[in-house]
Amino acid sequence: MPVLEPCDGQHQLPLTQSLAIIEYLEEHHPNPPLLPADSWARAQVRAIAQLIACDIHPLNNLRVLTYLTGMLGHSEAEKLAWYRHWLIEGLSALETMLTHPDNPGGPFAWGDQPTLADCCIVPQLYNARRFACDLTPYPRLTAIEAACQRLPAFSQAAPEAQPDAVPPCAQ
Repeated sequence: MPVLEPCDGQHQLPLTQSLAIIEYLEEHHPNPPLLPADSWARAQVRAIAQLIACDIHPLNNLRVLTYLTGMLGHSEAEKLAWYRHWLIEGLSALETMLTHPDNPGGPFAWGDQPTLADCCIVPQLYNARRFACDLTPYPRLTAIEAACQRLPAFSQAAPEAQPDAVPPCAQ
């Protein structure tokens, strides 16, 4: 779970949850902006981010998947089938949102600049690939991810780029 430790001397309680952290950082470091200036566009970007954070991600969280195979006794194959079912449901809805005629297009989820939505899309697709999910039905999502990965802020944030990264063969 991501955690932002307070460093302002006023607060003691760490900030958790990705969207809360991103919104906090957006308010304190607004350049470059992760939310559009227009209120309707901001709401659309938040809707995309919340579709991922509230509908897709909780069901494929490792804690949930471990519960399926541990406490409930499902096989690895059953767990993967469950995961893929819910991922397909969520990614299909997301692809529809991102290809709607009201979406301004561009290389990112909402136009020509990365937004809060892109910050949610990239790790979700990374997670899908970890479980060998076929992403070919989602060309808009994978194009957005590719555009993001061309930016240092995204490529440097990849799990394998972190100093404490464990090589895949060592896991």
